[in-house]
Amino acid sequence: MTTTAVKPEEYDVQEAIDKIVAEYGAKPSALIMILQDIQKHYRYLPESAMHAVSKSMKLPIAQIYGVATFYRSFSLKPKGKNHVCVCTGTACHVRQATVIVDKLRRDLKIEPGETTPDGEISLETVNCLGACALGPLVTANDIYYGNMTVSKTEQMLNDIRAGKLSAKKDEVAG
Repeated sequence: MTTTAVKPEEYDVQEAIDKIVAEYGAKPSALIMILQDIQKHYRYLPESAMHAVSKSMKLPIAQIYGVATFYRSFSLKPKGKNHVCVCTGTACHVRQATVIVDKLRRDLKIEPGETTPDGEISLETVNCLGACALGPLVTANDIYYGNMTVSKTEQMLNDIRAGKLSAKKDEVAG
């Protein structure tokens, strides 16, 4: 499965969804994995794809929407090519996570939950990333940046814009 954004109207969505559903089986317990694959492919859950899942799995569309809207990891809006996520949990908050969020808001000119107009970067905040000792913690394309500072934030954004982040994918930035 690729992570390239593909518009649902560019190919037969039902055929693509049928292949994903066949991979996991049409059992309701596979719904989350199926939605994860769809989101990985499109970088969000298009309405047409959810209807195709409903048809393919013979599940009510309300059940598909219920799962898609219950879990915060799913998005019904297109995300950017790069995903920046700031932990604002208690440990990160007391270590100035709000300063990092403000820096990203100013530099990207977007609010948390939004994507830059060019579709390059999405900004999100979460309540906990589960690595409180590293706070304030930011992830960019699943790379963890611990003990984040304003200057480290600027370097991270420069790396994203230069396309260097995928090369660092196996590293833990510090």
